[in-house]
Amino acid sequence: MCILKVANSTVTLNVTTPIIFYSTTCITMTMFFRVARNWPKLVRDVSHVEELDPSYNHAVTYRCNITCGVVLFLALVEHILSLLSAFAGAMTCYPKKPIYEGFVEHFYPWVFNFIPYTPFLGMLTQFLHFQSTFIWNFSDLFVICMSYYLTSRLEHVNKKLLAAQGKYLPELFWRSTRENYGRATQLVRRVDDVISGIVFISFANNLFFICLQLFNTLEDGIKGTGECSSRVKKATFLGGYEAAVYFLFSLVYLITRSVAVSLIASQVNTASTVPAPVLYDVPSPVYCIEVQRFLEQIHGDKVALSGLQFFSVTRSLLLTVAGTIVTYELVLFQFNSSPQDQSGSFIDNATSTLVPARQY
Repeated sequence: MCILKVANSTVTLNVTTPIIFYSTTCITMTMFFRVARNWPKLVRDVSHVEELDPSYNHAVTYRCNITCGVVLFLALVEHILSLLSAFAGAMTCYPKKPIYEGFVEHFYPWVFNFIPYTPFLGMLTQFLHFQSTFIWNFSDLFVICMSYYLTSRLEHVNKKLLAAQGKYLPELFWRSTRENYGRATQLVRRVDDVISGIVFISFANNLFFICLQLFNTLEDGIKGTGECSSRVKKATFLGGYEAAVYFLFSLVYLITRSVAVSLIASQVNTASTVPAPVLYDVPSPVYCIEVQRFLEQIHGDKVALSGLQFFSVTRSLLLTVAGTIVTYELVLFQFNSSPQDQSGSFIDNATSTLVPARQY
């Protein structure tokens, strides 16, 4: 129905965003089905590494729980603000309709422009929308938690190396440590083979919706006036500033979460480079072929999560994404410029309804 709406409307950013959101949600679900099929073998690989080099870091579990709690709470706040914004818009644009009917017709026009409203259909559409929102937040959390674990495996090896820095240790120690490091990096590559699709769609989603919310904030949200602002308004929850509050909070939340995903996932790459300075400090009398092989192993291949091998998640990626956002923001302003009719007035089209981004 989103496609039908695009086919029957002037193509604008607000019209095409639902297609992008629900399409990426379907792709994310497909990626998770792929992860589920490969999960048993991945668990066996993890179990094998744990048996050969046991390590249980309680801090990893704690960090995962805290991160999930904070992200899901902020996602819930964002969702509530989007609903308040939509309710306020519905009260303004559809003052003669019942509140809930006006809300769902206003919030999901690509459904109710083609299908008559019923309370059941309204609740079903809202449930599917909430589920889609959760899936997208969960994909970021999944990447974060997997990054926590992989980083902890590499840090387990790094702790042994840092404790041995500058000491005179036998060749057997360096061989054992090199093999443990090799198993940890192989585990990173195995996990990346399984979840790289989720990493890719997570970063792509974050990039697009940061651009979208920044566009909405700059174009309309800062003014605090949503759609139908020229009409007589009923008293609203935040005095007419629901759209402004939602867009601003959503933008800050998206940027913060995206930066967190990037930095936490990049720790895998950072942890993989820690052994090199330690190996350079090995005393000459005990320098051996195992140390040389260890150094070649570290510098010979990049250890990092990737997005379908299109990019590797490192700290420098964050600056690249920031530059890309600036570029695409200019493209969005150009793409969404309102068409004009022959008399010079802007075309009033029913599809220009402001719809809270990412909450489609």
